[in-house]
Amino acid sequence: MNNGKILTRGSSQLRSRFVKKNGQCNVLFTNMEEKRQRYLADIFTTCVDIRWRYLLLLFCCSFLLSWLFFGIIFYTVSLAHGDFERSTVVKGDGLTVGGLHVPSSAHTAGGQTQRMPCILHVQGFVGALLFSMETQTTIGYGWRCVTEECPVAIVTVVIQSIVGCIIDSFMIGTIMAKMARPKKRNQTLVFSKNAVISLRDGKLCLMWRVGNLRKSHIVEAHVRAQLIRSYITAEGEFIPLEQMDLNVGYDEGTDRLFLVSPLVIVHEIDRDSPLYTLSRADLETDHFEIVVILEGMVEATAMTTQFRSSYIAREILWGHRFEPVIYEDRDCYKVDYARFHKTYEVPSTTHLSAKELDEAVSHASAATSPSSACKTTEDLIPRSVSTFCYENEVVLSCEEEEGEEDDDVFASSQTVGKEWTEETRTPVSVEFQNMFQDAATVTSGSHSIMCVLDMDNNQMQFDILQTTIPLDPVSYKSEQEIERVQ
Repeated sequence: MNNGKILTRGSSQLRSRFVKKNGQCNVLFTNMEEKRQRYLADIFTTCVDIRWRYLLLLFCCSFLLSWLFFGIIFYTVSLAHGDFERSTVVKGDGLTVGGLHVPSSAHTAGGQTQRMPCILHVQGFVGALLFSMETQTTIGYGWRCVTEECPVAIVTVVIQSIVGCIIDSFMIGTIMAKMARPKKRNQTLVFSKNAVISLRDGKLCLMWRVGNLRKSHIVEAHVRAQLIRSYITAEGEFIPLEQMDLNVGYDEGTDRLFLVSPLVIVHEIDRDSPLYTLSRADLETDHFEIVVILEGMVEATAMTTQFRSSYIAREILWGHRFEPVIYEDRDCYKVDYARFHKTYEVPSTTHLSAKELDEAVSHASAATSPSSACKTTEDLIPRSVSTFCYENEVVLSCEEEEGEEDDDVFASSQTVGKEWTEETRTPVSVEFQNMFQDAATVTSGSHSIMCVLDMDNNQMQFDILQTTIPLDPVSYKSEQEIERVQ
């Protein structure tokens, strides 16, 4: 694998993953009609989905542009009203001091009354911009304020206050939704790096492990899996990404998890499984992708989260099992996440596919008796004393080297025993047939023959069994009656 791409076996082409290991879907949309209009129609979701850098840029620009926009309006109103002229004389109350306009109810200069400005203490564009910022942020320094002279300025203040509340609500809501979105909860959910295929209860199963790194639970957690591979229909249509469900216990309810400690998810490879014809040789040459999905609600926020990952063919280990990670320590259970991704090999795992294994079992059961069919079924699945438990495998693996010599001696003794049995079995069986034929000609058909074999001396004896004589009920007395008479 190179940069999220899969090297197809038997060729030099790189095939990209459909779902990356971190759960991101490796899909790019192109040639979409009216993409901008569609994204702007759902502006809230668009703002939540964009990256943080762009959201913070949008946050700053929305406030700066609104302050600038209303600052220009206030400056235009003041300019149109003539507030920036130093010596404009009109009827009204007010006076000018050093170029600044202040209200005065009865003050006159040279018999002429000074004009009342729209916004007090605003001498230019900078003053109008500062007044716009103070109005929208409700700072209220108490120096600049709007007067009753200009109704347009009053209406502008009202509109800016409403627009400021809308911008605050939208941007704060967007940031809170982005911070609280359950997508980040996926950082504390983990899937094993590899999946395994091995025998469980005599059946081939695909297994992978999932764990929760937080103490807070995933409520209503359930898991599902899909096999993604190319497919050609009967009509010749090529489907590049055919999605087929893998049953992980939906009917039995085992797909719903109590995810307190790491769990192993099991997909039984049966007749309904897309992997029914997959053998170990096929796994080494085939290329496909298995997407695993974990869904549930975050306990803290009750929001639904989804965690995804995928396994390609080379990430599936045939004949392996996961190492145990949980053990009891005094009054609690401890989980060792250092062993979460580790597996160990089980050499006794069959290399046949589930279909070939079922066919071999059915042929063997049809050709033999029921008792021998059961024995044949067990012989098809290689077993060893050390495969029933990982801990026992670890212990017995240390003793295998010491027991090799004993195994050789035992094997040689079995060989000698078989040879002796074959040598002694043939003369006994021939002698038995001859003697049985002779005895059958001598005895009548009403008698039964009892054969006694002496295996130590390699001898055979025949006794003729007499017919049982019925007891006379008059003369027969039981043991209890005899004891009473005595």
